[in-house]
Amino acid sequence: MEVLVCVKRVPATGGRITLTQDQQSIDTKFLGFTVSPHEECAEEEAVRIVEQQGGSSTVLTLGPEVAVEQLRDAMALGVDRAIWLDGGEDEWDPEATAAAIVEAVRSEETAGRSFDAIFFGNEAADSGGYQVGIRVAHALDLPCVSGIKRLELSQGKATARREGASGGWEIFEVDLPAVFTIKEGINLPRYPSVPGRLRAKKKEVLRMEPTRRPGGLGKLRLKLPPEEEGQVQILGNGADAAPAVVEIMQQLGLVGR
Repeated sequence: MEVLVCVKRVPATGGRITLTQDQQSIDTKFLGFTVSPHEECAEEEAVRIVEQQGGSSTVLTLGPEVAVEQLRDAMALGVDRAIWLDGGEDEWDPEATAAAIVEAVRSEETAGRSFDAIFFGNEAADSGGYQVGIRVAHALDLPCVSGIKRLELSQGKATARREGASGGWEIFEVDLPAVFTIKEGINLPRYPSVPGRLRAKKKEVLRMEPTRRPGGLGKLRLKLPPEEEGQVQILGNGADAAPAVVEIMQQLGLVGR
């Protein structure tokens, strides 16, 4: 079983976002970076499938050279190999991103490696576009199931399940190869071990330089949403604050009067 996982480098959840002066990019000086929880689950699912059925797993990302860090994180978890699409420092829109991934997949096929399953996170944690995986599936003429939380692969077929609007399961059976967009909760991702991190540092990362297609969305500038304001009320110091705390808890209905 050959599995490809596509991930995106995004600011760590909870980090304070600031923009550069020209409002064209995020100021990354004080930010940590990761991949989305959906993509962490996609990586874990790929590793589990290969552990159970044999084959190999590959992780791919499009971005600047620093994004190789996220590839090595995935290899530390057990992913076998990595592909870095050198996209430079500029942001790529979903149409251009999908085209670059399709180009990489076809290049791998030319080199003799075809993928039985291609995994994406259900959406990127920063832009939330929900569309790159679907665009890739369409361009490669492959079936695609999105938002899945259970997956079984066997004998050239996949059974994928996702939660329906009514609370039940929607079940899809598709032939492989196919594209799947994974939702958080399909599994519990493992933590990388120290030996895993040491092995990941020694593994080679295949660099490709994708062709950037003209067209698609154009960025004018970035804009931060207004910050929510909050107020803090000091109730008192030490034991003197106890009556005020009790009064507030009574107002909230947490204790009886």
